[in-house]
Amino acid sequence: MREPIRTLGVIGTGVIGAGWAARALANGLDVLAWDPAADWQAGLQAAIDNAWPALASLGLSRDAGRERLRFAQSLSDVCAGADFIQESAPERLPLKRDLHARIDAEAPEDVIVASSTSGLLPTDLQSGCRYPGRLVVGHPFNPVYLLPLVEVLGGEHTAAASVDAAMAFYRDLGMHPLKVRTEIEGFLSDRLQEALWRELLHLVNDDVATTEELDEAIVYGPGLRWAFMGTCLSFHMAGGEGGMADFMKQFGPALKLPWTRLEAPELTDELVGKLADGTRRQAAGRSVGELVRLRDECLVAIMQALRRFEIGVGGTLAENEGRRSGEG
Repeated sequence: MREPIRTLGVIGTGVIGAGWAARALANGLDVLAWDPAADWQAGLQAAIDNAWPALASLGLSRDAGRERLRFAQSLSDVCAGADFIQESAPERLPLKRDLHARIDAEAPEDVIVASSTSGLLPTDLQSGCRYPGRLVVGHPFNPVYLLPLVEVLGGEHTAAASVDAAMAFYRDLGMHPLKVRTEIEGFLSDRLQEALWRELLHLVNDDVATTEELDEAIVYGPGLRWAFMGTCLSFHMAGGEGGMADFMKQFGPALKLPWTRLEAPELTDELVGKLADGTRRQAAGRSVGELVRLRDECLVAIMQALRRFEIGVGGTLAENEGRRSGEG
């Protein structure tokens, strides 16, 4: 695999692709981007400019600079000039499969090609590739330039060395690469989020709660805890000195109670209307751009607070600061 990685190739410059570009630039890499859409350059530049204040608040690499962004004229230009390629095209299997076949045909064999897909299997994506051993999934979370989690997995023909190299690259970008050991649709985090989302849809559909009430049920309680401990460790603590074993003895029988319904309800116009009306009330007249900036500022504050304790994302920040201190 190619080392060192100095230029990240970004193919697809929507929300996710732009997030990858911003993170790479903040960590001192060159970025060579391309998108088939019209006027994509202006949209990408605006997204990076919007992300930069939050990135600066977290701390930039000494080599960071928005001027290191270059606009490629074609897919071929990215393939020829990148040391690592991150594809972030729309989530449609035929489109992505064809796109990866094109990338594979033009990118040098030693360049790792990663997909930002949120649930498609890498085995399917690599089916038309001559060099399937270098294709991996690197699934990030929005906003990519702030959230450190990236799920990394390979397909049936992916070389283990490619997965390891991708994880090392993402770690150098200040991320927390999580290796998904079993190739499964939706991977790990989205499957958990999907279960919570389906239950939420039922509660709104059945007029049990509003979108505001359900968001408050997470934001003011388990959401804060999840930021640094997650579900399993939190439940382990809830078991007292006996840990998870005692927790399961006490609360395990409740799993047989009808507390959740994991099958999603029919997405009727009424249900969609309830969701839209509820979230519109929550926005309280603020634009999406205003909400994005507010979200970023809140995330920065939480991340900086956890940095003091070096736990959860605070540990990731500490590791990245240590890595940057050894640069040059």
